[in-house]
Amino acid sequence: MIGFAHRGAPAPHQRENAMPAFRRALAGGAGGLESDVWLTADGVPVLHHDGVLGPPGRRRPIGTLVARQLPGWLPTLEACYRELGALFDLSFEFSLDLKGPDEGFVPRADATIAVARAAGGRAAVGRLWLCGHLRQLAAYRDRDPDVRLVNSASLEAVRAGGGPEAYAERLRAAGIAALNLRTREWTPRTAGIVPVLHERGVAAFGWDAQSTATLRRLAGYRLDAVYSDHLDRLVRVTGSRPSSHPN
Repeated sequence: MIGFAHRGAPAPHQRENAMPAFRRALAGGAGGLESDVWLTADGVPVLHHDGVLGPPGRRRPIGTLVARQLPGWLPTLEACYRELGALFDLSFEFSLDLKGPDEGFVPRADATIAVARAAGGRAAVGRLWLCGHLRQLAAYRDRDPDVRLVNSASLEAVRAGGGPEAYAERLRAAGIAALNLRTREWTPRTAGIVPVLHERGVAAFGWDAQSTATLRRLAGYRLDAVYSDHLDRLVRVTGSRPSSHPN
């Protein structure tokens, strides 16, 4: 089971989605990182959750700024790969939620994959999990055969799509690698969806897994990945990845 450190699972008083949190998560044994990608006005992918910067009354969307206008603490995806690759050999999984208008999904995905490929070739792209809606992902699949696509959905969407078997088949046919549901939607009653997905080569992910009990419950359902804000609990349940971080 991959343990994704949500927004880097920062320590108290650490900034989320920033390099100190990412370094700490990987050095602490997390198998993967999670973050959100926005494009600057000059097309540079950067990692930030809300996509808006500045104090109240003077906040500006990242999409209206060029890269040189960004604060020093905000990492570009390129800088993230460069620094973490030097420390951890790019052997970690990277889950990225592409933020912004639907019509901008393709350029965001293209720019994100291009950075990963430049940093670590096909291997890095193969460890990249891009999250989005089924329609977006299905339309994108043919543009890159290596990137993993993750459908962020809900039980309501699964039911509306004809139920677990029909929805899992749609994911398989569209080349989607994983279905990601919120933790509270994975229950003893819905755990039967996991083997339905696995039979079709689709992974089962769970996000917002915070307590040790919840993480263990999801492991018992045989989920393939979980997302958590709590590094120690995440690593304890999912297992520590080998780290090449210097002592």
